[in-house]
Amino acid sequence: MMMSSGRASLRASLLVWLLGSVLLVGVAGGLIAYRNALAEADTFFDYHLKETALFLRDQPVEYLFPPPIPSNDVAYDFVVQIWTIDGRRIYIGPERAVLPPNSTTIGYSTVNTSSGQWRVYGTESPTKVVQVAQPMSVRRQEAAQLALRTLAPFALLMPVLGLIVWLTVGRALQPLQRLARAVKARRVNAVEPLSAERLPDEVRPLVDSLNDLLARLTAALDRERAFMADAAHELRTPLTALHLQLGELARASTESERAEAMGKLSEGMQRASRLVEQLLALARQEPRAEPAHTRFALDELGREIVAELVPLADSRRIDLGMSEAQTVFVRGDRDAVATLIRNLVDNAVRYTPAGGRVDVSVERSATLPAQAIVRVIDNGPGIAREERERVFDRFYRRPGTRHPGSGLGLAIVKAIAVAHGATVELGEGADGQGLAVSVTLPAE
Repeated sequence: MMMSSGRASLRASLLVWLLGSVLLVGVAGGLIAYRNALAEADTFFDYHLKETALFLRDQPVEYLFPPPIPSNDVAYDFVVQIWTIDGRRIYIGPERAVLPPNSTTIGYSTVNTSSGQWRVYGTESPTKVVQVAQPMSVRRQEAAQLALRTLAPFALLMPVLGLIVWLTVGRALQPLQRLARAVKARRVNAVEPLSAERLPDEVRPLVDSLNDLLARLTAALDRERAFMADAAHELRTPLTALHLQLGELARASTESERAEAMGKLSEGMQRASRLVEQLLALARQEPRAEPAHTRFALDELGREIVAELVPLADSRRIDLGMSEAQTVFVRGDRDAVATLIRNLVDNAVRYTPAGGRVDVSVERSATLPAQAIVRVIDNGPGIAREERERVFDRFYRRPGTRHPGSGLGLAIVKAIAVAHGATVELGEGADGQGLAVSVTLPAE
């Protein structure tokens, strides 16, 4: 059966294996039948050799001459030799037989001649030695014919068996074909679960896996739709503000008015730019199922982020630094973890009042050595206990917040933490003032 290159047909594989197995069993059965038939033939013919030799031992030699045995009688397969006690052959029949000279073997023996192997039985009387022989080819021929007669019905039924196997395989594969047609007939945006009715137990795991995939795809599509709706809503305000500020700049008639309008336009562009950056960062994180696994030093990454944000902290007169940095290695997406730490430190710097302090630490958990902890502690206004869950929602901003922002920083942190199997906890800063954010990640 031919199959296209690079593709495997389940029907063809089943047919090849099933019919091949049946054929193999048939061949094995034929060999066993032949061996059994040969053993039975040996027993039967050995008995007749012995009976013939014992009968001729008690008869005079002249008994064998009339009537003569035709030399062309193919049905006669026994050869008789009679020897005197002193080793002189006095009779052989039929004369066409080719046998070795007289041997002293009494009883059964198998001898080789120029015409093949012979089975010989010898017996003696006081005056003569009688040997009766038969070619082994006769026995093999009889055994082969008996085995063929035994297997003939099976061979005749092989086409019927092949047809039954073909129909059975086709019927067994019908549920898979129905499932394939159902999937192919679906619309592009159809994510409803597939029906598992009338499906065999072997196919149900496939349908369950497909339904699980569809459920996850539905959740991802819902998240994307919600994200697009929220992003469109959040971008509308800064874009409208930029349009109005451009109008103010166009209407400015003095240098001071133009300078003021330019300042507002610059601030609006910075806010819009940061909003777009955070939206892109969130879009990169949310759809991901598994982060890229690379090994990196978490303390080294923390130092890089702190050094990167020191200029921002200095511009706001914030004391930013690493309070502790233990060597800890983790596995995950280094860029994503860098975004997580950067968002935490950036939020702390932006919301801490001038003259404040932001401390970053990286350490191994004292109770669970297989965990690494990143802490960002500030002495800013902090977050009320009842709001610590809501601040992880996208675009959520606490009432009364004066600092410009988009409400995406902690949402990005949460998405990255979930993708890395990490946890994020919010607590109070030193002396009960400010905010302490702790991120616990799996460590090596």
